[in-house]
Amino acid sequence: MDATMRTVLLCVTVVLQLGLSLGPLFTEEYRSRPLATGAFAALACVPAVCSWWVLRQRPLPAAVTAGGTAVVLAAAFCATAAVDPGRRFQAPDWSFGLVQWHLLLLLLDRIRLLVAVLAAHLTASMGTFLVAGPPDRAAIGAACTVAFGAVSVQAAVIVISRLLRRRSREALAVADEHDRLELRVLTARQWEQHQRTLFAGQLGTTLPLLAGLADGALDPRDEDTRRRCALAATQLRRLFAENDETPDPLVHEMTACVDVAERRGVNVSFAVSGAPVTVPAQVRRRLTGPVATALSAARGRARVSVLRTGEAVRIAVVTDTDTDTDSGPRPEAVTTADGRVEVVSDHYGDFLRLEALWRR
Repeated sequence: MDATMRTVLLCVTVVLQLGLSLGPLFTEEYRSRPLATGAFAALACVPAVCSWWVLRQRPLPAAVTAGGTAVVLAAAFCATAAVDPGRRFQAPDWSFGLVQWHLLLLLLDRIRLLVAVLAAHLTASMGTFLVAGPPDRAAIGAACTVAFGAVSVQAAVIVISRLLRRRSREALAVADEHDRLELRVLTARQWEQHQRTLFAGQLGTTLPLLAGLADGALDPRDEDTRRRCALAATQLRRLFAENDETPDPLVHEMTACVDVAERRGVNVSFAVSGAPVTVPAQVRRRLTGPVATALSAARGRARVSVLRTGEAVRIAVVTDTDTDTDSGPRPEAVTTADGRVEVVSDHYGDFLRLEALWRR
């Protein structure tokens, strides 16, 4: 908004200086015409220099503002000195109203300084007018009329600029809040769609199991069927736990997996060490997925430990399970977008040792 106001002020200043002030400079009588001409040229340089930043919608540098203000005040003093004292606040004194537009152009974004400079310029102009000699009532009335008209216009410009700036900030705040709300809605929709996809994927592996049990194709007394049911229950419980608001989501999801195993009669020893660390949801799924598989295959005992450090998160599981003693170690590595999760499982007799590692 300040950039737009400055562009308008630049146009107004140029039009007033060339359209209203140039004529009196050559038609009126002056005590020192070269001094008046020099002041006019100095004032003309100010909008010419400011146009480099104003037309590019950029704020004026502090050096340009300070230097321009000094030039304007000096030019105003010279232009006033070139006018005959009896012609102050008349046609030859074209600089009085013009200078204030230059100050508005320079100090629009510094309202307090602008008001102070305008007041100082008005006081100095009225002071030189009164010191030059005792004016008559007509001269005082004319001077007050000119001063009141100029001050009213400048005050109106200041008030309008302040009002527009405030409205602009309010509009930007409303727009930002609208954007934040839209972002929240979009994030909620994406999260909901993501959750639906997860549940659909999990149910996609569970529904065939339920259908097999329902139509009698699978025997509930069969060990493999019971293991599949245990795995499905563990995965669903971990998926439900993923949506809970907890300070330590990883341990919460691990506790859900352990709870399902304990409900099946497995004696589980669960230990956690290290301070909680932030683990992305996708990485948590990669870490807890093999653990859920191992616990679903446990027969009577299991030991689960979670170790968290500043560099890595390690989950180790030892369970007793029916496995082929000659199968040997079977390492496996899984890569995710959030980091590398390494899963290694070793079979020793009737025991399965599994370790999942995520390096932060």
